[in-house]
Amino acid sequence: MKKGEILSGITIESVGAEGKCIAKIDGKVLFLKGGAPGDIVEVKITKVKSSFLEGQIVKINTESALRVHPFCSHYGTCGGCSFQHLNYETQLFYKQKQVVDNLERIGGLTLPPIQPILPSAKTQYYRNRLDFTFTFQRWLTWEEMEAKVPFGEPGLGFHMPKSFDKVFDVKECYLLADPSNAIRLAVKDEAIKNNIPFFDLRKQTGFLRTLTLRISNTGEIMIILQVANDTLRWVDQILSRLENEFPQITSLNYIVNTKRNDTFQDQEVVCWKGYPYITEQMKSSDGNRDLQFRVGAKSFYQTNSDQAYELYKVAADFAELNGNERVYDLYTGTGTIANFVAGKCKEVIGLEYVSEAIEDAKVNSTINNITNTKFFAGDIKDLLDDAFLNKHGKPDVIITDPPRAGMHEDVCKMLLKAAPQKIVYVSCNPATQARDLKILAEDYMITKVRPVDMFPHTMHVENVVLLDRR
Repeated sequence: MKKGEILSGITIESVGAEGKCIAKIDGKVLFLKGGAPGDIVEVKITKVKSSFLEGQIVKINTESALRVHPFCSHYGTCGGCSFQHLNYETQLFYKQKQVVDNLERIGGLTLPPIQPILPSAKTQYYRNRLDFTFTFQRWLTWEEMEAKVPFGEPGLGFHMPKSFDKVFDVKECYLLADPSNAIRLAVKDEAIKNNIPFFDLRKQTGFLRTLTLRISNTGEIMIILQVANDTLRWVDQILSRLENEFPQITSLNYIVNTKRNDTFQDQEVVCWKGYPYITEQMKSSDGNRDLQFRVGAKSFYQTNSDQAYELYKVAADFAELNGNERVYDLYTGTGTIANFVAGKCKEVIGLEYVSEAIEDAKVNSTINNITNTKFFAGDIKDLLDDAFLNKHGKPDVIITDPPRAGMHEDVCKMLLKAAPQKIVYVSCNPATQARDLKILAEDYMITKVRPVDMFPHTMHVENVVLLDRR
């Protein structure tokens, strides 16, 4: 087998990790993108390794019955909704399979019967946040190059997959509800009209860097405009346009970031007009009251608001709280899980490394009249130690919802030392979850597993695992 070789009559058999589909040639696994199980395709080999091959689909000779027509014009260019060509039932099947494969193969774990994946009620316009990047020269598709579209046009959109400096211009996105598309287009129009320089990611020149939109389920809208220097008249021009054209915007903010990357957790957020937060609403775990959650510019909140409630309900059900427990909520963010379960336990102690999020968590307890929560900021591997346990008491239940990288090994070992009766592990990355569970399996048995689909049409899947102390 040689790189560049064209093979025909290849049948796609399955979908594996990272959304790649799988075929086999002479007993060797071939990874492809954009295929559906049952497709018969022509393939160009792009990589040859001793244990596997990678290829690119050149032509689909026979389409699988599992295929549907992608609804977004950016499908194939954007790396986000890469499962759009599969019907939703098939997406769910392979997401559940991904969870099982990761836990069994990576973790080497013994699993109970897996509960069926919980689908998302919305499969479009389900997100509450999107981050767009400005580029002085947008990336052109093959179709645009064939149509001789000129190079050098600015753009406001998403990064090309696995590329820091290539950004394609977004015409319409089906992830965040209106008026998000109109707001993005208005920002781009105002910038071009006033000759405000778009950023060059390679040369690190220009002014406009990123645009973040957040729309809560209460209808409040937050704008965060990130710029490269303090030429504030340009900021005023853009934000004034948004203020006048979109009166429903409740929070207008900007950040002056002179670093070489666009992360802004360490930057000052200036509230130009309105409130420095938006408000999300969620039922409590017992369903008896509506909880309000203030979300600031730096605060993490699950990006599918409606499905977040379903996810936390699964976590609370797994915890089986009876009102007498001390619960530790690790990676608490704005205190959503902590406040969600507070009515079902004696005390909740939330830990989070983003100090601004902890301040939001405290406010969220206050505005919801919740008095049995405590929140602490710091790196959890340093914060959660013997002294912390001695001071605040050992937990009966730990709920942990770490970022994609999972938990630090020291945190896993500290969980073993804390020795709660139950650990509920919520994860957005079953691979790192499997790695951590392998450590925890020393003292704990996995008794329940339920995947939850938070991100339809993407390869991502959330997973909740209950561990009971042996």
